[in-house]
This record gives sequence, C-alpha cells and structure tokens, in this order.
Amino acid sequence: MALLEVKNLGISFGGLRAVHEFHMKIEKGRLYGLIGPNGAGKTTVFNLLTGVYKPNEGIITLDGENIVGKKTTEINKAGIARTFQNIRLFKDLTVLDNVKAGLHNHYKYSTFAGILRLPNYFKVEKAMDEKAMELLKVFDLDGEAQTLASNLPYGKQRKLEIARALATEPKLLLLDEPAAGMNPNETKELMETIHFVRDTFDMTILLIEHDMKLVSGICEELTVLNFGQVLAEGKTADVLNDPEVIKAYLGE
Repeated sequence: MALLEVKNLGISFGGLRAVHEFHMKIEKGRLYGLIGPNGAGKTTVFNLLTGVYKPNEGIITLDGENIVGKKTTEINKAGIARTFQNIRLFKDLTVLDNVKAGLHNHYKYSTFAGILRLPNYFKVEKAMDEKAMELLKVFDLDGEAQTLASNLPYGKQRKLEIARALATEPKLLLLDEPAAGMNPNETKELMETIHFVRDTFDMTILLIEHDMKLVSGICEELTVLNFGQVLAEGKTADVLNDPEVIKAYLGE
C-alpha cells in the first residue's frame, strides 16, 4: 500500500480551476518531486494535502486513511509535516524553542503542572530539550540552540524549518522550494541534508523545487503540473527528457 495516494483532486477559486483531476501515488521511503511553471498549482496541492484548503472533489489517503476534511493540526498529527516557500519560523524564539514547538504533538503536561512547575513539567521539558538537541545536531545547529531564529543566516533558517517539521515525527515531509534563495554551496549542502534525512529517519519526502540541478540530483520520481493538471509523471530522467515537459516547463 502506498503511503500517500491522491485521486481526482480538484479545487476552484471563484470559478477558476486551480487544480483539476490531480493524482499521485507515493511509496514509503522515496524521494519525489513536484515541478511545473509558476502558477501551475504546486503550492495549492501542498495546501490541499495539509488541510489549508478543502478540495471540491477527490480523495487523499495517508496510510490508507482518508484525510480530506481534517484540520491542519489533525493532518500533522496523522503524519504530514511541511515547510514553506517563505520561511515561517518563530523568529522571536530561540533555535531550540522553535524545534520544541514541533515536539508538542508527542510531549505533554497539564496546564496545572505547567503553572505550578510540578515535577512532571520539568521531566517533560528535559525530555523535550534532549530530543530537540538531537535534531539540531543533525543539522549542525546545536551550537546555536540559544540564538534567536531571526539572527540565523538564511540557509540555516531553512535548515531550522526542516528540523522543526521533523520534530512532529511525520511519515511524509513536504518541502516547498527548500533551495529558494540559496547560493550554490548552500544548495549542494541542502541536497546532502535531504538525502541524510531520508536515510536517517526513513523519511518519505515530496518537494516542490525550481532548481533543476537539485531536482535531478535527489528526486527519484517526478510529477509535472501544468495549468493545475498532471502533464507527466514517472522516473526523473524520463520525465525531464519528455518533449512536452521541456516545452511547458523549460520554455523551449
């Protein structure tokens, strides 16, 4: 059974079909890419998968469970986490506290224990600190745990957002243009990080990306979206050599 299966997904805004009959099947432990020209509907698909938008039609199943109609928080608890094209960190919190924010799905204490600082509060906080530091070490951010997120360089903010997403312990990680704004060295390091995350956490990853070097370097399969519909899908090399894809996406 596929980890994620999407059938006939569609949504319209003001009578305009943004996504129509979209389909996708993602197997566990694989690296997938979703590409297409600007305005093709890629981020809209991510918003549908994470409950930001409710589709007008179609089915989304995660591990066999239909998640259409669930709230964003419920979908996150079910196992989908994401990053955003425009980084969304808690910039007035430390690097450590940003990751801890993602841990609250799995570490809890009562409001009463928190207010009175009962022993269970300190026990849970200690466990969260230790888990957050483990994740920060993966991204070489442990030395900046007490730094405000807003003071990190851009590339490290990208890494921190991925670390926070992983803190929710997802089955599927959605990355929305993770290399946006990065220089070539940062992009190369990001490619290595994504491979490391997949292998270390046995993670299934779906990413939106415009950097074709990154796409061809890490994605095992691709879906190409154009005008809200699937234009091509399959093995990365085959898709990138498809004349229709070249015409629509590369502008040739």
